[in-house]
Amino acid sequence: MTIEILEQEALTEIQAASSTTALRELELKYLGKNGLVSGLMKGIGTLTPEERPAYGQKVNLCRAKVQETHDTQLQRLKAAEREVQFQHERIDVTLPSRPLRRGREHVLGMTMSKIKRVLGSMGFVYYDGPELEDFDFNFSELNYPPDHPAMDAQDTFYITDETLLRTQCTAIQGRVFGTVHPPLRYFTVGRTFRNEAVDRTHSHTFHQVDCFMVDEGISMAHLKGTLGVFARAMFGPEVKVRFRPDFFPFVEPGVDYAISSPKLFGGKWVELGGAGLIHPNILERHGIDTERYTGFAFGLGVERIPMMAYGIDDLRNFMENDLRFLEQYS
Repeated sequence: MTIEILEQEALTEIQAASSTTALRELELKYLGKNGLVSGLMKGIGTLTPEERPAYGQKVNLCRAKVQETHDTQLQRLKAAEREVQFQHERIDVTLPSRPLRRGREHVLGMTMSKIKRVLGSMGFVYYDGPELEDFDFNFSELNYPPDHPAMDAQDTFYITDETLLRTQCTAIQGRVFGTVHPPLRYFTVGRTFRNEAVDRTHSHTFHQVDCFMVDEGISMAHLKGTLGVFARAMFGPEVKVRFRPDFFPFVEPGVDYAISSPKLFGGKWVELGGAGLIHPNILERHGIDTERYTGFAFGLGVERIPMMAYGIDDLRNFMENDLRFLEQYS
């Protein structure tokens, strides 16, 4: 086969290739190491020395022309295949997107938001205290003598000898009394920590409400009235409040308070938290005249409120991120 005929055959087949795959096969056929164009050089040995330069030049020109045609066709086919792929993968940007799943407020978050609205509407000022608390604010400022037995129930997580994860939100009292003079009304809602074994009714991490007021002439009647308004706002207008004597180092006298509602508890009394008049030792520690001022304080666990309201019987449900549980309270 002459150089001219082979060249024309190669150009025709390359220009007729319909895909890059087919073109690759033609490249190997004509331009590969053992291809037909490369094979033309094998015949140079049969020529005289005078004929060889002209023959070699013809072969090189043939190779160059075939290579140029191949490269041009390759670019054309790649562009065509990219367009096909683009058309295959294109999307209609005018179509509506997939709907996003909306998040829900956690049942504890909803409860704390409601607590803030209720106490805020009663004139109490919100105060956000630190979770990493000083030992003095957590115990000493709250009338806990060193090695007092009441501290045994509040074993917690110490960071240093003087700093710990707070066991009670009541720790904000010393911070407020140190900067604000009576009359005052303050409350906080936040996380607290104790070294507890986790079970259905206990956890190492839980949430508390602490609320207190100091003014002239404050008595247990004011405390019970305030708790009544708070409990009815949280649980319904039929709720009643009951006091029973109890001991807390930071109040004197101290009570635990229970609530009763025919709609929620079938008329049974259910303990909600602890309360009392702020101990005079705490007020005097901060230079507050106990002959002129008295105050009350009360606290309760936030988790207790939705557990009572919705009949939830396992504290662990609040922290396990199980949507089957959480979606019930959106």
